[in-house]
Amino acid sequence: PGVLWCGTMPGGLFRSKDRGASWELFENLWRMPERNKWLGGGADIPGIHSICVDPRDHNTVRVAISCGGAWVTKDGGTTWAQTAHGMSYDMGPKEERFNPDAQDPHMMVQCLAEPEKMWVQHHCGIFKSVNSGVKWTEVKAKPSSFGFGVVVHPRDGNTAWFVPGIKDE
Repeated sequence: PGVLWCGTMPGGLFRSKDRGASWELFENLWRMPERNKWLGGGADIPGIHSICVDPRDHNTVRVAISCGGAWVTKDGGTTWAQTAHGMSYDMGPKEERFNPDAQDPHMMVQCLAEPEKMWVQHHCGIFKSVNSGVKWTEVKAKPSSFGFGVVVHPRDGNTAWFVPGIKDE
């Protein structure tokens, strides 16, 4: 209770434990060497836009970063690990297509009743995980797999709704 989270551009993650009266920056996420690989999306700088606090354990937090992949901490933010494995980005060099650090998630959501089920609306597709973001699988969609908006059903982790968009390129 009273804990708030905030992601910013350029890729900062903040937490307030007092309903927003004061904020702390997660310095270890901000200063990790992998951050140099984050490219930023349409804004040219990386942004942390999705924050999923695991309802089973508040020390487990997942974030999605535009052109920086998806990351998880299981110890309240002390350490972070890349979790965009299985996502693919086809807008850059071929050798970087499956590089987790080069992924461009636009929005990540987690089912409240089935927290192991997560969805990502990505620049180059829709991805689903059934194991808490450890591995992602592409879901083919029509009319478009590009967009920004996604919401998952609160009780059925196999159901999610996406708002299709048109890519700027």
